[in-house]
Amino acid sequence: MRRVRAHGRRRVRPRGRRRLLGAAPLVVGGRRGHARPHPGGGDVVSGTTPPRPLPELADGDVALPDGPRLAVRRAPGPLRPFLLVHGLASNAHLWDGVARRLADAGHEVLAVDQRGHGRSEVTADGYDTTTAAADLAALIGVLGWSGARSPVVVGQSWGGNVVLTLAARHGGVAGLGLVDGGWIHLSDRFATFEECWDAFEPPHLDHLTLDELERRSRDWNRGWPEEGRRAMLANFRVEPDGTVRPHLSRAHHRSIVRSLYDDDPRPLFARVDVPALLMAAVAQVPDGPTPATGARDALPDSQLLWYVGAAHDLHAEQPDRCAADLLSLAARADAAQAGV
Repeated sequence: MRRVRAHGRRRVRPRGRRRLLGAAPLVVGGRRGHARPHPGGGDVVSGTTPPRPLPELADGDVALPDGPRLAVRRAPGPLRPFLLVHGLASNAHLWDGVARRLADAGHEVLAVDQRGHGRSEVTADGYDTTTAAADLAALIGVLGWSGARSPVVVGQSWGGNVVLTLAARHGGVAGLGLVDGGWIHLSDRFATFEECWDAFEPPHLDHLTLDELERRSRDWNRGWPEEGRRAMLANFRVEPDGTVRPHLSRAHHRSIVRSLYDDDPRPLFARVDVPALLMAAVAQVPDGPTPATGARDALPDSQLLWYVGAAHDLHAEQPDRCAADLLSLAARADAAQAGV
């Protein structure tokens, strides 16, 4: 696939909590510098015929050999599996909207809670990108996904860095999806780790009840589907006194941020030998180089889509569009494996 250079600098709001809503993404492709509206449209069902129900996801657990027990949400299907990976301090439920649409298209789908997140086991250590990628490699081995059933792996934010590391260092995947992540290297933006942690330290919300948190979530995530807003609440557990606590401890959160500060993903791009799709949330189409365009140019077979005005959690905000783009990635993966 011929790649096209785009230009511009992404604007990043402090503390990584960008909440942008809006327009259809743009696809960068074809002639140099040409951008066209994404053909998938929005998340609104037109016409008068009610949509048929989407498949439901079942909760389960997978024990890794010599590793933690990982909680998963999954649906069966005859077509190539998708492994969906959340970002820092997030959880598998953020993928529900996308996962159900991929399952509706016939794909086996599994969304995983990474160690220390969601319902997965909390371990004493292992909160870094390299260990998280090894967890996924072990998970794929337990599931027996190989050959024609090798998965398309997709990660959002830090999860993008994790699946990039998986594809580059472990292999065994058919396609790579990077959702507003995979190119994150925080030491490019901060001179010291303490400065970085000051920007990315999570807010203290443990004085809130679940109802109070839900009201705030509706304010933070206006325009999201209800399914996506509910999914955010699964980042927390409810204590006996009725207040909430994040599943991921502050110490483990800091350890992952440290990994994002120390580990440079750029040397890994050239080692990826499968089709890749990059989906970047931007305020406007850039007119100069960005970390996303740098990743696109370094990956051997890649496509970059701009999601203009989208939230960082664009998979939860725009599940129809995200799923449609991932289905196109699966088609590319099938063609590449068939030698087409």
